[in-house]
Amino acid sequence: MLNRNITLKDGTVLPAIGQGTWNMGDDASRRQDEIEALQRGLDLGLSVIDTAEMYGEGRSESLVGEAIQGRRDDTFLVSKVYPHNAGGERLIHSCEQSLKRLGTDYLDLYLLHWRGQIPLHETVEGMERLVRDGKIRRWGVSNLDVDDMNALINLPDGSHCAVNQVLYHLGSRGIEYDLLSWQAEHQIPVMAYSPLAQAGSLRRELMNHPVVQQVADEVHAQPFQVMLAWCIRSGHVLAIPKASSVAHVEDNAAAAALELNDEQVQRLSEAFPAPDHKVPLDII
Repeated sequence: MLNRNITLKDGTVLPAIGQGTWNMGDDASRRQDEIEALQRGLDLGLSVIDTAEMYGEGRSESLVGEAIQGRRDDTFLVSKVYPHNAGGERLIHSCEQSLKRLGTDYLDLYLLHWRGQIPLHETVEGMERLVRDGKIRRWGVSNLDVDDMNALINLPDGSHCAVNQVLYHLGSRGIEYDLLSWQAEHQIPVMAYSPLAQAGSLRRELMNHPVVQQVADEVHAQPFQVMLAWCIRSGHVLAIPKASSVAHVEDNAAAAALELNDEQVQRLSEAFPAPDHKVPLDII
Protein backbone atom coordinates (compact mmCIF):
# COMPACT_ATOMS: atom_id res chain seq x y z
CA MET A 1 0.00 0.00 0.00
CA LEU A 2 2.78 2.44 0.88
CA ASN A 3 4.47 4.18 -2.01
CA ARG A 4 6.44 6.99 -0.37
CA ASN A 5 9.70 6.70 1.48
CA ILE A 6 12.49 8.75 2.99
CA THR A 7 16.15 7.75 2.99
CA LEU A 8 18.58 8.20 5.87
CA LYS A 9 22.23 9.16 5.38
CA ASP A 10 23.32 5.55 5.75
CA GLY A 11 20.99 4.48 2.94
CA THR A 12 18.26 3.06 5.16
CA VAL A 13 14.89 3.47 3.43
CA LEU A 14 11.87 4.10 5.67
CA PRO A 15 8.18 4.59 4.94
CA ALA A 16 7.15 8.25 4.96
CA ILE A 17 4.41 7.53 7.50
CA GLY A 18 5.13 5.83 10.81
CA GLN A 19 3.40 5.48 14.15
CA GLY A 20 3.56 7.86 17.10
CA THR A 21 2.72 6.77 20.64
CA TRP A 22 2.43 9.94 22.70
CA ASN A 23 -0.22 9.36 25.44
CA MET A 24 -0.51 5.69 24.51
CA GLY A 25 -0.25 3.30 27.43
CA ASP A 26 -1.77 5.78 29.87
CA ASP A 27 -5.29 4.27 29.92
CA ALA A 28 -5.33 0.60 30.91
CA SER A 29 -8.80 0.13 29.38
CA ARG A 30 -7.38 1.10 25.95
CA ARG A 31 -4.27 -1.08 26.15
CA GLN A 32 -5.39 -3.96 23.96
CA ASP A 33 -6.85 -1.64 21.31
CA GLU A 34 -3.58 0.33 21.23
CA ILE A 35 -1.49 -2.82 20.92
CA GLU A 36 -3.67 -4.10 18.09
CA ALA A 37 -3.40 -0.74 16.33
CA LEU A 38 0.41 -0.80 16.46
CA GLN A 39 0.47 -4.38 15.22
CA ARG A 40 -1.91 -3.57 12.37
CA GLY A 41 0.36 -0.68 11.45
CA LEU A 42 3.27 -3.09 11.18
CA ASP A 43 1.12 -5.33 8.97
CA LEU A 44 0.58 -2.35 6.66
CA GLY A 45 4.25 -1.40 6.50
CA LEU A 46 4.22 1.43 9.06
CA SER A 47 7.44 0.06 10.48
CA VAL A 48 8.65 3.19 12.29
CA ILE A 49 7.32 3.28 15.84
CA ASP A 50 8.29 6.33 17.90
CA THR A 51 8.18 6.50 21.69
CA ALA A 52 10.11 8.12 24.55
CA GLU A 53 11.06 7.59 28.17
CA MET A 54 8.98 10.71 28.91
CA TYR A 55 5.75 9.26 27.52
CA GLY A 56 3.89 8.13 30.60
CA GLU A 57 7.26 7.83 32.35
CA GLY A 58 7.91 4.59 30.49
CA ARG A 59 4.35 3.31 30.06
CA SER A 60 4.40 3.97 26.34
CA GLU A 61 7.66 2.07 25.92
CA SER A 62 6.24 -0.88 27.84
CA LEU A 63 3.16 -0.89 25.60
CA VAL A 64 5.31 -0.76 22.47
CA GLY A 65 7.46 -3.57 23.82
CA GLU A 66 4.40 -5.76 24.19
CA ALA A 67 3.10 -4.83 20.73
CA ILE A 68 6.35 -5.70 18.93
CA GLN A 69 7.02 -8.94 20.79
CA GLY A 70 7.96 -11.49 18.14
CA ARG A 71 8.02 -8.73 15.49
CA ARG A 72 11.20 -6.87 16.29
CA ASP A 73 12.59 -7.44 12.80
CA ASP A 74 9.51 -5.74 11.33
CA THR A 75 10.03 -2.63 13.45
CA PHE A 76 12.24 0.43 13.12
CA LEU A 77 12.21 1.37 16.80
CA VAL A 78 12.74 4.96 17.96
CA SER A 79 12.91 6.28 21.51
CA LYS A 80 14.00 9.53 23.11
CA VAL A 81 15.99 10.52 26.18
CA TYR A 82 15.13 13.35 28.56
CA PRO A 83 17.59 16.28 28.24
CA HIS A 84 18.60 15.97 31.89
CA ASN A 85 19.59 12.34 31.26
CA ALA A 86 21.44 13.04 28.00
CA GLY A 87 25.04 12.82 29.17
CA GLY A 88 27.56 10.59 30.89
CA GLU A 89 26.40 7.48 32.69
CA ARG A 90 22.85 8.84 32.95
CA LEU A 91 22.52 8.58 29.18
CA ILE A 92 23.73 4.99 29.21
CA HIS A 93 21.38 4.13 32.09
CA SER A 94 18.39 5.80 30.40
CA CYS A 95 19.01 3.88 27.21
CA GLU A 96 19.34 0.60 29.08
CA GLN A 97 16.08 1.24 30.95
CA SER A 98 14.31 2.03 27.70
CA LEU A 99 15.64 -1.16 26.16
CA LYS A 100 14.41 -3.14 29.16
CA ARG A 101 10.90 -1.67 28.92
CA LEU A 102 10.84 -2.25 25.16
CA GLY A 103 12.03 -5.83 25.51
CA THR A 104 14.85 -5.45 22.99
CA ASP A 105 18.62 -5.25 23.02
CA TYR A 106 18.96 -2.32 20.61
CA LEU A 107 17.20 0.77 19.28
CA ASP A 108 17.23 1.61 15.60
CA LEU A 109 17.27 5.31 16.48
CA TYR A 110 17.75 7.18 19.77
CA LEU A 111 16.93 10.88 20.02
CA LEU A 112 17.75 13.74 22.36
CA HIS A 113 14.18 14.84 23.19
CA TRP A 114 15.03 18.54 23.32
CA ARG A 115 18.10 20.60 24.14
CA GLY A 116 18.76 21.07 27.84
CA GLN A 117 21.68 22.09 30.03
CA ILE A 118 23.98 19.19 29.19
CA PRO A 119 26.43 20.29 26.46
CA LEU A 120 25.71 18.87 23.04
CA HIS A 121 29.22 17.49 22.74
CA GLU A 122 28.65 15.35 25.82
CA THR A 123 25.41 14.01 24.37
CA VAL A 124 27.09 13.21 21.05
CA GLU A 125 29.93 11.41 22.84
CA GLY A 126 27.41 9.33 24.76
CA MET A 127 25.39 8.53 21.68
CA GLU A 128 28.51 7.41 19.83
CA ARG A 129 29.40 5.19 22.79
CA LEU A 130 25.94 3.60 22.62
CA VAL A 131 26.46 2.95 18.90
CA ARG A 132 29.84 1.32 19.56
CA ASP A 133 28.31 -0.81 22.30
CA GLY A 134 25.55 -2.00 19.96
CA LYS A 135 22.73 -0.56 22.07
CA ILE A 136 21.61 1.82 19.32
CA ARG A 137 22.09 1.70 15.56
CA ARG A 138 22.03 5.47 15.04
CA TRP A 139 21.09 8.67 16.87
CA GLY A 140 19.41 11.99 16.26
CA VAL A 141 17.75 14.93 17.94
CA SER A 142 14.34 16.50 18.44
CA ASN A 143 13.10 20.07 18.73
CA LEU A 144 16.35 21.68 17.52
CA ASP A 145 16.24 24.72 15.24
CA VAL A 146 18.82 25.79 12.65
CA ASP A 147 21.27 27.46 15.06
CA ASP A 148 21.35 24.38 17.28
CA MET A 149 21.67 22.09 14.28
CA ASN A 150 24.62 24.09 12.97
CA ALA A 151 26.28 23.86 16.37
CA LEU A 152 25.61 20.12 16.44
CA ILE A 153 27.05 19.18 13.04
CA ASN A 154 30.21 21.17 13.69
CA LEU A 155 31.02 18.99 16.70
CA PRO A 156 33.21 15.90 16.36
CA ASP A 157 30.84 13.16 15.10
CA GLY A 158 27.97 15.65 15.13
CA SER A 159 27.42 15.04 11.44
CA HIS A 160 26.30 11.51 12.33
CA CYS A 161 22.94 12.95 13.38
CA ALA A 162 20.34 10.92 11.46
CA VAL A 163 17.14 12.94 11.93
CA ASN A 164 15.62 15.93 13.69
CA GLN A 165 12.10 15.39 15.00
CA VAL A 166 10.03 18.58 15.10
CA LEU A 167 6.44 19.75 15.08
CA TYR A 168 5.15 20.15 11.53
CA HIS A 169 1.66 20.27 10.10
CA LEU A 170 -0.50 22.36 7.78
CA GLY A 171 -1.13 24.93 10.50
CA SER A 172 2.50 25.06 11.72
CA ARG A 173 4.83 25.71 8.81
CA GLY A 174 7.65 27.67 10.43
CA ILE A 175 10.28 25.05 9.56
CA GLU A 176 9.71 25.80 5.87
CA TYR A 177 11.44 29.17 6.23
CA ASP A 178 14.87 27.64 6.78
CA LEU A 179 15.04 24.42 8.81
CA LEU A 180 13.41 22.11 6.27
CA SER A 181 15.71 23.18 3.45
CA TRP A 182 18.76 23.15 5.76
CA GLN A 183 18.04 19.57 6.73
CA ALA A 184 17.47 18.51 3.13
CA GLU A 185 20.84 20.06 2.20
CA HIS A 186 22.54 18.11 5.00
CA GLN A 187 20.65 14.86 4.30
CA ILE A 188 18.95 14.91 7.69
CA PRO A 189 15.26 14.07 7.22
CA VAL A 190 12.56 15.69 9.33
CA MET A 191 10.43 13.47 11.55
CA ALA A 192 7.15 15.35 11.92
CA TYR A 193 5.39 14.84 15.21
CA SER A 194 1.73 15.80 15.62
CA PRO A 195 1.34 16.04 11.81
CA LEU A 196 -2.41 16.40 12.33
CA ALA A 197 -1.92 19.09 15.00
CA GLN A 198 -2.57 18.44 18.66
CA ALA A 199 -6.14 17.37 19.40
CA GLY A 200 -8.34 20.38 20.04
CA SER A 201 -9.55 23.52 18.35
CA LEU A 202 -6.66 23.87 15.87
CA ARG A 203 -7.07 20.33 14.59
CA ARG A 204 -10.80 20.90 14.16
CA GLU A 205 -10.12 24.18 12.36
CA LEU A 206 -7.73 22.48 9.96
CA MET A 207 -9.89 19.47 9.20
CA ASN A 208 -13.09 21.50 8.87
CA HIS A 209 -11.58 24.19 6.65
CA PRO A 210 -13.46 24.45 3.33
CA VAL A 211 -10.28 24.09 1.24
CA VAL A 212 -9.15 20.99 3.12
CA GLN A 213 -12.64 19.55 2.76
CA GLN A 214 -12.71 20.39 -0.95
CA VAL A 215 -9.35 18.77 -1.65
CA ALA A 216 -10.40 15.71 0.36
CA ASP A 217 -13.49 15.37 -1.82
CA GLU A 218 -11.38 15.71 -4.97
CA VAL A 219 -9.02 12.89 -3.99
CA HIS A 220 -11.75 10.76 -2.38
CA ALA A 221 -10.13 10.86 1.02
CA GLN A 222 -10.73 12.14 4.52
CA PRO A 223 -9.46 15.59 5.55
CA PHE A 224 -6.82 14.20 7.91
CA GLN A 225 -5.50 11.98 5.12
CA VAL A 226 -5.06 15.08 2.98
CA MET A 227 -3.15 16.70 5.85
CA LEU A 228 -0.84 13.68 6.10
CA ALA A 229 -0.26 13.56 2.34
CA TRP A 230 0.52 17.28 2.40
CA CYS A 231 2.99 16.81 5.27
CA ILE A 232 5.10 14.20 3.45
CA ARG A 233 4.88 15.80 -0.01
CA SER A 234 8.52 17.00 -0.15
CA GLY A 235 10.15 13.59 0.19
CA HIS A 236 12.21 14.84 3.16
CA VAL A 237 9.60 14.31 5.88
CA LEU A 238 8.56 11.22 7.81
CA ALA A 239 5.26 11.82 9.63
CA ILE A 240 4.47 9.93 12.84
CA PRO A 241 0.76 10.35 13.58
CA LYS A 242 -0.68 8.55 16.58
CA ALA A 243 -3.38 5.98 15.85
CA SER A 244 -4.88 4.17 18.82
CA SER A 245 -7.41 2.14 16.83
CA VAL A 246 -7.08 -0.31 13.95
CA ALA A 247 -9.43 1.73 11.75
CA HIS A 248 -7.42 4.90 12.28
CA VAL A 249 -4.08 3.26 11.53
CA GLU A 250 -5.51 1.79 8.33
CA ASP A 251 -6.62 5.27 7.28
CA ASN A 252 -3.17 6.67 8.10
CA ALA A 253 -1.51 4.02 5.97
CA ALA A 254 -3.80 4.79 3.05
CA ALA A 255 -2.74 8.45 3.17
CA ALA A 256 0.71 7.46 1.91
CA ALA A 257 -0.82 6.58 -1.45
CA LEU A 258 -2.58 9.93 -1.88
CA GLU A 259 -1.26 12.16 -4.64
CA LEU A 260 -1.93 15.88 -4.28
CA ASN A 261 -1.33 17.83 -7.47
CA ASP A 262 0.48 21.17 -7.56
CA GLU A 263 -2.75 23.13 -7.79
CA GLN A 264 -4.20 21.42 -4.73
CA VAL A 265 -1.01 22.02 -2.76
CA GLN A 266 -1.12 25.67 -3.82
CA ARG A 267 -4.69 26.07 -2.59
CA LEU A 268 -3.79 24.54 0.75
CA SER A 269 -0.78 26.86 0.99
CA GLU A 270 -2.94 29.89 0.30
CA ALA A 271 -5.39 28.83 2.99
CA PHE A 272 -2.59 28.18 5.49
CA PRO A 273 0.43 30.19 4.31
CA ALA A 274 3.96 29.54 5.46
CA PRO A 275 5.61 32.49 7.28
CA ASP A 276 7.76 34.81 5.17
CA HIS A 277 10.16 35.45 8.07
CA LYS A 278 11.91 33.52 10.81
CA VAL A 279 9.62 32.42 13.63
CA PRO A 280 10.42 30.51 16.84
CA LEU A 281 10.33 26.75 16.51
CA ASP A 282 6.91 25.42 17.50
CA ILE A 283 7.11 22.91 20.35
CA ILE A 284 4.35 21.10 22.22
